[in-house]
Amino acid sequence: MSQLEVDGAPLTYDDEGPRDGGGTPLVFVHGWTANRRRWDHQVAHFAQTRRVVRFDLRGHGESGGAGVRTVAELAQDLVALLDHLGIERCVLVGHSMGGMIAQTVALSHPGRVERMILVNSIARMTYSRGRGLLMAASTLVPFKLFVAANIQRAFAPGFPREEIRRYVESSADTPREVVMTLYGAMRAFDVLDRVGEIKAPTLMIHGYYDIQLPVRQMLRMAKAYPDATVRILDAGHELPVEKPAELTAAIDAFVG
Repeated sequence: MSQLEVDGAPLTYDDEGPRDGGGTPLVFVHGWTANRRRWDHQVAHFAQTRRVVRFDLRGHGESGGAGVRTVAELAQDLVALLDHLGIERCVLVGHSMGGMIAQTVALSHPGRVERMILVNSIARMTYSRGRGLLMAASTLVPFKLFVAANIQRAFAPGFPREEIRRYVESSADTPREVVMTLYGAMRAFDVLDRVGEIKAPTLMIHGYYDIQLPVRQMLRMAKAYPDATVRILDAGHELPVEKPAELTAAIDAFVG
């Protein structure tokens, strides 16, 4: 574990695996209210043969800082980390909001992204009128209930309740300001009209039962990409922990 200070925020990261050979470095970016541990299975596998980097987003996990209002600001943190580590080109792997960050970097710094893997992520947040009203109303309940309602529904039916409870508690440890401002940032995120500019080969892996970011929204995004491969797995929104081995195998096949 190491730390880098970016604009007054200490960002905690792990930089593992061999530096010589093994292919382009893999950089993992977690999602909203999560932390870098979401990628434990993938890091344990890939760090045996290649350089692997993961970090806690600003205000998440063991990183400090708050006040960011847009996905673009989080993308700037990621670029600062890549600069610090001397990584000129990488394979970006982003889950949910992390996939939004990855797409932002691919658009603003295309030369830095060799390939991209988007896990349960989309390019534009779209709500039906009914769901929009429901989500707006949920922000009026006590903070921990708001977090619990969002995290519980992220898992596919049948996922162990004790495990879900553990992830709810972990998410609720994220500072309220960070949770709520980045919730707004995700709702405002929209690069769908620009993803045709992303030339990096992209793998989109999605859970069939994802009701947070439904499959149909991902497919709409995939149609706009010049070079996209789609995989649908039997899971919900939390693929890295619901189906870790299957996700790792899919990434491994894509990056070779």
